[in-house]
Amino acid sequence: MSTFKPKNPVAAWIDHRLPIFTFLNHEMNEYPTPKNLNYFWNFGSLAGVALVTMIVTGILLAMQYTPHVDYAFSSVERIMRDVNSGWLIRYVHMNMASFFFIVVYIHMLRGLYYGSYKEPRELLWQLGVLIFLLMMATAFMGYVLPWGQMSFWGATVITNLFSALPIVGEPIVTWLWGGFSVDNPTLNRFFALHYLLPFIIAAVVVLHIVALHRFGSNNPVGIDMKGPQDSIPFHPYYTLKDAFGLGVFFMAFAVFLFWAPNYMGHPDNYIPADPLSTPAHIVPEWYFLPFYAILRAIPDKLGGVIAMFGAIAILFVLPWLDRSKVRSANYRPLYRFFFWIFAINGIFLGWLGGQPAEEPYVTMSQIATAYYFFHFLILLPFILPRIEKTKPLPASISEAVMGGGNAGQPAQAMEKAE
Repeated sequence: MSTFKPKNPVAAWIDHRLPIFTFLNHEMNEYPTPKNLNYFWNFGSLAGVALVTMIVTGILLAMQYTPHVDYAFSSVERIMRDVNSGWLIRYVHMNMASFFFIVVYIHMLRGLYYGSYKEPRELLWQLGVLIFLLMMATAFMGYVLPWGQMSFWGATVITNLFSALPIVGEPIVTWLWGGFSVDNPTLNRFFALHYLLPFIIAAVVVLHIVALHRFGSNNPVGIDMKGPQDSIPFHPYYTLKDAFGLGVFFMAFAVFLFWAPNYMGHPDNYIPADPLSTPAHIVPEWYFLPFYAILRAIPDKLGGVIAMFGAIAILFVLPWLDRSKVRSANYRPLYRFFFWIFAINGIFLGWLGGQPAEEPYVTMSQIATAYYFFHFLILLPFILPRIEKTKPLPASISEAVMGGGNAGQPAQAMEKAE
């Protein structure tokens, strides 16, 4: 039981009646953390900082934005030109969206590499995938709000995809549009949902942190802490490490913010939306491109929609597809090899999503899509369990940190024992 007592008399009075300071001290200061976490564990806190930044700047932008098809584009231009520091607020919001996805993608790849989705952290992983799905919905709706050419036509193409769903497809499209085409009711709906969803994301993030603290963080070795010798307090060790990572993050962010603020955007979105003029090449934001490539890889519209949503849905059941008892790829040489193929394939899909829907890109997208699903549905559950020979795991985290990483039980023996 914690013996923490606030030194400030006002804080002590509050804490006696509502132990919020004791709770924060336990969760942020005394919280035992594996002593071997590397800088890849910074990306969770970076994602939290990005979310808070997006919410704050989004509220400021909402005070000046007009959600109407006749005024939306000009209201954004007014924010950029006439509102005090409006250009800065909008560029922070716009570029932080991209950086938010960058840190989340790295955060998820770290989880895949080190097996952070495995028992007993299955629900922690699933809540993370849910956050990712909500982020995608929020980002798509936010991309529509400037009401430029790519905003309008992106909304038209993506919302039309739901019409491929039998029975429920047409009602969903009609509800999203608020009528029979992308128009003012659509913009109003997207603005309301874009404002609401970040707060839902924040609520799911809280659940994500609660689930994380239930069993503690995973670590590069992939074994649980055996005692106090394997852990250190979160503060000051990891607060300082996170602070350093945050400094590097903001330096990289500042480069884009002040020198290349439109680098990750599309120039067509600086043209007002025109329903009578279709852009030559309609593409979503870069962070949607891998899934856009999967969508276009399937010739059938319904099949493409199923494949695109299936690419995300498959992540929810990943803890049960990977049957290995060893978490970390550091002790799974064969899995590590295929992990890097998977990561390169994901980047390749992103590149293909930005190319025209013509040969040879369509065939290449089909091959890359086939490998994406092969990795999860065939390789992990059926091939690797039969042929993979894992390395011996250390007896404890301390042993691995102190240089005894090759000692301990062979991983195969641990799997049989379990």
